[in-house]
Amino acid sequence: MIKKITPVLAATVLFVPTGAHARTTPAVMAALGDSISAGFNACGWYVACTSRSWSAGDFPSVNSHYLRLLAMGSEIKGHNLNFAVPGATSADLSGQARQAARAGAGYVTVLIGAQDACVGSEKEMTPVRTFRRNIDEAFDVLRPTGARVFVASIPDVKRLWRVGKDNGWARLFWGVGHICPSMLAAPKSTAKKDEARRDRVRERVMDYNEQLRQACETYGPACRYDGGAVFSYPFTLKQVSGWDYFHPNADGQKALAKITFDANVFSDVEP
Repeated sequence: MIKKITPVLAATVLFVPTGAHARTTPAVMAALGDSISAGFNACGWYVACTSRSWSAGDFPSVNSHYLRLLAMGSEIKGHNLNFAVPGATSADLSGQARQAARAGAGYVTVLIGAQDACVGSEKEMTPVRTFRRNIDEAFDVLRPTGARVFVASIPDVKRLWRVGKDNGWARLFWGVGHICPSMLAAPKSTAKKDEARRDRVRERVMDYNEQLRQACETYGPACRYDGGAVFSYPFTLKQVSGWDYFHPNADGQKALAKITFDANVFSDVEP
């Protein structure tokens, strides 16, 4: 069992051909998901900033998956596609997958599910079975293409509440913007019903992450799950946008790029 591998060898391991459509290194990559992968609020006021995306962005300081693959010698230059859409839920993933398939993406990143949990109330959260069905449908689109898929876990939205609840600006933006009410409503409340609500929303996110892990396993050896790296990451308010105190800013996107890429290529592999 190999525990550590060099970056160039890691890229070769990750993109070893498995079929007629696979490449040793990807010539086209695509980011699928929601506002996080779209870089929302990472460089402007309530706009998508795809250049700052942890996945397919080209902003040097973020050092995205795209830039890291490019530095490894991939022929991917200029073929960093971003089909992620702010507000997207798991129900939108199959449509994005079809876009990636039509574009011939050999490497696809997936970060989806925050919007399935961040809704107006607990009752509106996507049921776990429905979430899994949506993920499977998207993966069924990608599987015949031979695309390598990297799946990032959903961030721990309860941690966002924990690090922001005592910040007046964060509470203001959460309230005015109606941001993730299922978790962030009544942020200062210590009532048992509110504490229980936050725990249940967090549990739903954890359930979604487990379904992402299982779906990736079902996809086969061409899929890698981050092992919960994003969910476990101890992000701070300095890494979220000062315009909504919810989405990652450029520093947050940089952190996402590093922890996900490390989880992606520096995993144990058979010799």
